[in-house]
Amino acid sequence: MRYAVLVTGPAGAGKSTFSTAFATHLRVSKRTAHIVNLDPAATGDAFEYLPAIDIRELVTLDDVMGEMNMGPNGGLVYCFEYLLQNMDWLEEELGGYDNDYLIIDCPGQIELYTHHTFLPNLVRNLQRMGIRTSAVYLLESQFMEDRYKFFSGVLSAMSAMVNLEVPWINIMSKMDLVSSASSSSDASEPRNGKRPKRDIARYLDPDPMLLVSARDGRDQQRGNDKFHDLNRAIVQLIEDHPLVSFLPLDLTSTESLETVVSHIDFTMQYGEDEEPKEPHDLDEGDFADME
Repeated sequence: MRYAVLVTGPAGAGKSTFSTAFATHLRVSKRTAHIVNLDPAATGDAFEYLPAIDIRELVTLDDVMGEMNMGPNGGLVYCFEYLLQNMDWLEEELGGYDNDYLIIDCPGQIELYTHHTFLPNLVRNLQRMGIRTSAVYLLESQFMEDRYKFFSGVLSAMSAMVNLEVPWINIMSKMDLVSSASSSSDASEPRNGKRPKRDIARYLDPDPMLLVSARDGRDQQRGNDKFHDLNRAIVQLIEDHPLVSFLPLDLTSTESLETVVSHIDFTMQYGEDEEPKEPHDLDEGDFADME
């Protein structure tokens, strides 16, 4: 049985870094893992490991933008259309991997997960090849500046979940960048500075109704009743469809990474279809010196 994990999420969420750490962890655990790059715009130094399969061998964003006179967003859409038209290339590339764990690093264009059918079609092709597929969605902890960004992040994750229709885990990445301080210590700290642990923890598995009911200083500055009414409506949608919670990921902690990997294994039922390995006969192999 082959397994594939789609590593998705917005740009800058740490997808490539997570993919590398994920592959390293599996290899240390004596499991066979390979990175598959599906980002045609990836730079040469984006990966610590050379990808086993690389879409850039089929098509690159730079070539599309140059030859088709397209911008980066349109060019990326074209690249995925081209990939789906050449699925025989991907199937041939995947043919050499059996009983392996494929970590598929996806682009950071959020529309690919929420609006287009490219990734759902890719998932169906992987499943047709007999590859058990799941996905993770990374959202960086530093993005959680206030509850309204949290609501937008939840909606993007929920939209991607519904679009792809595979076993799914949401991850709050870059928790190693979270400050140990209980609250913001300096009002003059940059807007994108380190987020206090207390501010982030409440978004991991929150009660959306409680988040929207309490107003902070920024709410008073906005002072727009229509804005708050809109957020209450969004929160009610989240509350009616409680699909999203986040696992914290601190790549400096082996325990944190192991927890995430265990959840991914569980969602895909990793190893449940594997046949038990028979031990060597006693008269040969590992036990020969015991006679």
